[in-house]
Amino acid sequence: MLTHLHIRDFAIIDEAEIEFRPGLTVLTGETGAGKSIIVEALQLLCGGRAGTEAVRHGADRAEVTASFDPGDPSGPLAKLLREQSIDNGDELTIRRVVTADGRSRAYLNGQSVPVQLLRDVGVLLVDIHGQHEFQSLVRPAAQRELLDASGGLDSLAGEVGGLQRVWLTLLNRALDLESRVRERDARTDLLQFQVRELEALDMKDGELMQLLEERTRLANRGRLVEAAREAGALLYESDEGNAHASTSRALAALKAAGAHDPRLAGIAPMVEEALINLHEAARELAHYAETLDHDTNRQAEVERRLAAFEELARKHRVATAELPARLAQLRSELAGLEHADTQLATLRKEQAEALTAWRTRAAQLSSRRTATAKSLSKEITQRMQTLGMAGGRFQIDVSPLESPEPAPHGLDQIEFRVSANPGQPLRPLAKVASGGELARLSLAVQVSRAGREGRCMVFDEVDAGIGGAVAEIVGAELRALGDRSQVLSVTHLPQVASQGHHQLRVSKLTDGKTTRTQIVPLDADARVEEIARMLGGVEVTDKARAHAREMLGLARRAVRPAAVPVKNQ
Repeated sequence: MLTHLHIRDFAIIDEAEIEFRPGLTVLTGETGAGKSIIVEALQLLCGGRAGTEAVRHGADRAEVTASFDPGDPSGPLAKLLREQSIDNGDELTIRRVVTADGRSRAYLNGQSVPVQLLRDVGVLLVDIHGQHEFQSLVRPAAQRELLDASGGLDSLAGEVGGLQRVWLTLLNRALDLESRVRERDARTDLLQFQVRELEALDMKDGELMQLLEERTRLANRGRLVEAAREAGALLYESDEGNAHASTSRALAALKAAGAHDPRLAGIAPMVEEALINLHEAARELAHYAETLDHDTNRQAEVERRLAAFEELARKHRVATAELPARLAQLRSELAGLEHADTQLATLRKEQAEALTAWRTRAAQLSSRRTATAKSLSKEITQRMQTLGMAGGRFQIDVSPLESPEPAPHGLDQIEFRVSANPGQPLRPLAKVASGGELARLSLAVQVSRAGREGRCMVFDEVDAGIGGAVAEIVGAELRALGDRSQVLSVTHLPQVASQGHHQLRVSKLTDGKTTRTQIVPLDADARVEEIARMLGGVEVTDKARAHAREMLGLARRAVRPAAVPVKNQ
């Protein structure tokens, strides 16, 4: 549900802030005052086209912000927001900014998002009737969804879609396996050769790292031998003085002095241990240097081994360290090919079972769609008679798809067809209905089924070209819809305006230099004056006021005008 709308420097509105409530809210005002600008602002928030004309003359940018109650936390809107990692709390804020050079930015709960996401969210929040590009009624997918929702078929349709996805997954797996079976002999020979080649390499766990470390050590053999011998000389072997000789003298001095002070005697064992360690270290250094000296052929062996690894890694287009994993992968594929016939037979059986399951449920869905289409067509046709389309007919065609393959939405192609006037043949809805007719048809459809909870429906000039009793019925139908959902209606007819639960007056103000639009919520007395103006024209008379009070009273008491008689067709 729409709860708040803030507009700044949009079209001829410098700034407007509107609070919305449940029920039917009517927007009234003089022709040209800018009533439809509210609708255009909502269109912009729902991902509509943003051009330079959206920015008020003299301003740098236009901003439109709306707050919505997101409704069911487990519904499709909440799911979409979670998928996009957008915070989904108790309120959803949509903001659209358009600069004077035509660039635009979109935000959901303060997070910058692409306009396409705004469109996806907008479809779930607002249904605008009045401009073709926003009229969901002409979209084939929307027609199918509306029919399914009217018949309570959403769950069954979802099940059919799930079965189709299972079948498609099995089909793709079977096709892939069939392709591999056709190439099995050649592929098997190649795999066997590659497996033998990698097995002959006999690469051990950790061997690569060991060889790389050894390569580095052997490449720096001369420097390492020199460092080991120098260290050995300084620790033990040098005749000019070494650490072992110095430590031996230190130990002798401590032992001699220890007889006079026990504290010195306690230090002597530590020096004695250091002396032993120095001797061990010198011995290990000598062995290390000798080993490197005698390992002159090892470097060539290491390089040959590493070169073999790197050659096979390049051949298989993997990192050298990934060769063992590549061998396991090839072994697995080879084993799979050896049992491919059995696997393919199993897949084909599962695919046939999935197809049967899909056809069974899709046939059930088709049958229930046909029944729903018949009853809904009859009800909408009846409502058309009262909405200024006397003699018109509405029909929902449920016909089989041409493609024999399972489709995600079942067996059917759904098409709304209409004849707006007596004697005219039924034709696709998008091709025959004018803007006003399409808006009134949308109203008939929406009233014929319960409005979706939390969804704001906007009707822009649905009463164009009608008056009298038909106008009263349009107003009554809008109010009835408002009893179940939030509805906004732009109107110029007092018969429609009087049916609103709430009313906003849109007026144009000018100081001779600039023009701006003002939007004001009306209290009870102000509503009487506004509806009297709509009834009486330039001068508002007491008689017009009395008539306005009567109309508002009838609406409050939920008194509905009689339906326009339907002629036999």
